[in-house]
Amino acid sequence: MTPKLNSKNYIIRAFKYSDLQTFADYRARPEVAQFQSWSSYVLEDAISLFENIDYKNFAVAGNWYQLAITDIQTDNILGDLAVYFIDDQQVEIGFTIAPEFQKQGIAFEAINCLLTYLFTELKIHRIIAITDANNTASYKLLEKIRFRKEAHFIQNVFFKGVWGDEFQYALLSTEFK
Repeated sequence: MTPKLNSKNYIIRAFKYSDLQTFADYRARPEVAQFQSWSSYVLEDAISLFENIDYKNFAVAGNWYQLAITDIQTDNILGDLAVYFIDDQQVEIGFTIAPEFQKQGIAFEAINCLLTYLFTELKIHRIIAITDANNTASYKLLEKIRFRKEAHFIQNVFFKGVWGDEFQYALLSTEFK
């Protein structure tokens, strides 16, 4: 069962159908899509993603789960977290915040809440995050959370018509405080 996590200001939970239009709207914005795998995003894409997530079997290795970040007072969606269970001990995360809510500490607080759950409740050993080397906001946030840069992959991904670099960051349970 997908957890419902509360931080001081936010709730991290499974998506609901009523979230999907807002989710699709911010994913469709060029400044969001710039570092993502899609160029355009519509409601049908959000519905397809939602219908293919098995929230009942959360934390199964080999599966991605998308979690909504919502305001604790209003339940309005502010962004999302992606969680991929590589195996029983390793997880990859990703994050997207709607542009109007960026630079407000939302991702920092939400990711720390998720990390606490993954490390303390699920006893995950290692969490990674991969980001475009040009996505300064993303890798600066990971460094602020104390992820360690493990790799700089040079022209490892053909992305939107050009070869690009990626950084891989990681954090061990013993490094998380």
